[in-house]
Amino acid sequence: MNRLIPLAALLLAHPIAADETCMSPYMAKITGQEDLVYVWTVGVEGIGDGQDKLVTIDVNPDSAEYGQVIHSLSVGGRHEAHHSGFTDDRRFLWAGGLDSSQIFVFDIHSDPAKPRIHKVITDFVDASGGVIGPHTHYALPGRMLLTGLSNDKDHGGKTALVEYTNRGDYVATHWIPDDPKQAGLHGASHADGYGYDVRALPRVNAMISSSFTGHDNYMATLGEVVNSPERMARFGNSMVVWNLHTRQPQQVLAVPGAPLEIRCAWDPAHNYCFTTTALTSKLWMVSRDASGRWSAEAVADIGDAAAMPLPVDISIGSDDKALWVNTWNDGTTRRFDISDPDAPKEVYSLKVGEQVNMVSQSWDGERLYYTSSLLANWDKTQGEGDLQYFKAYRWNGKALEPQFSIDFHKENLGSPHQMRLSAYALYGSPQGEPGPEVIE
Repeated sequence: MNRLIPLAALLLAHPIAADETCMSPYMAKITGQEDLVYVWTVGVEGIGDGQDKLVTIDVNPDSAEYGQVIHSLSVGGRHEAHHSGFTDDRRFLWAGGLDSSQIFVFDIHSDPAKPRIHKVITDFVDASGGVIGPHTHYALPGRMLLTGLSNDKDHGGKTALVEYTNRGDYVATHWIPDDPKQAGLHGASHADGYGYDVRALPRVNAMISSSFTGHDNYMATLGEVVNSPERMARFGNSMVVWNLHTRQPQQVLAVPGAPLEIRCAWDPAHNYCFTTTALTSKLWMVSRDASGRWSAEAVADIGDAAAMPLPVDISIGSDDKALWVNTWNDGTTRRFDISDPDAPKEVYSLKVGEQVNMVSQSWDGERLYYTSSLLANWDKTQGEGDLQYFKAYRWNGKALEPQFSIDFHKENLGSPHQMRLSAYALYGSPQGEPGPEVIE
């Protein structure tokens, strides 16, 4: 695409740039030392200004500011900051609030070290036809595909995928199938309408979505959820395979136990993805056979399910040989050997903190970053170890070596949730500071 030509030229002039392994395949894959990590951070009452914010951390070891917070941008109020994603041209970072359903579009190309609010989308619910809780922000060519977690009618799990242009113009809503008797839909008996994450495999014209729970659950306290059989019954148990080009659902797969993050293999010959189920603590593989039919199979256990470790984020290596799996409740990250994707094996583990949520790794697999916050009302408030942190590690081939750590509460920043890696070489020198635009 034409928009990638300037980027390609930049990379020839500045070969040191960075990527991570859970990005959309529609973005050029670039490798090397990252300069920055953007952390979408949950505001906490009584800590700093109490607002959600985008925090920028310098992570280049050659920088004089290595390991330091170099910028923080508050967005006004608390929205349950959760996930974010770059546009395909990497000029903007979209970030959503699970509670308010507002979407903040940050300009990160004008001055990468100091992102600015470019747009605020406030009509997501009305434009989408009732979707609430924007979660995944996923780049398609010239488009952003957002997954919802809930709806504005009953605040339950029925939801949809919502499509926007990169400019922030609404395009379409694609409701996740929930009719067990839908004619012509393979596996319709498993349809429950729940949503969470989405990933695309353009080489086989497929898009895969997973499922979690609705607003009534994710905004309640964790104790209220786990101690209520009625609430525990309101979690998704399915994944949907879509036709990528038409955005039409083709198959529904039974994946009981709330399948969360989806990470797909990078090798063109590997037509499979992994997910984990939060409630049953299993690693699942979703794969495509020679006939084009998809199936889902539990391929490994993650810790002791009886102890409810609660698998959360996962990160696949760019060589399809390793998968990092975080379990929030015990604060542990685990490395699985997935050289044989049908039989993954846990080969290493480390307790990162009292709780751990997100993990991002560099394209070469040598640097990993961890954050701790899951949901504002689910996070632990007491413990012997670190509770709300950003931590950087180096993988030496056998173990994780700590590089630096930032206590977000002590720094009056809030609770760090999701990360995105960036590099100055992507954008060149700063080009100015555009003013904010609000989409009503």
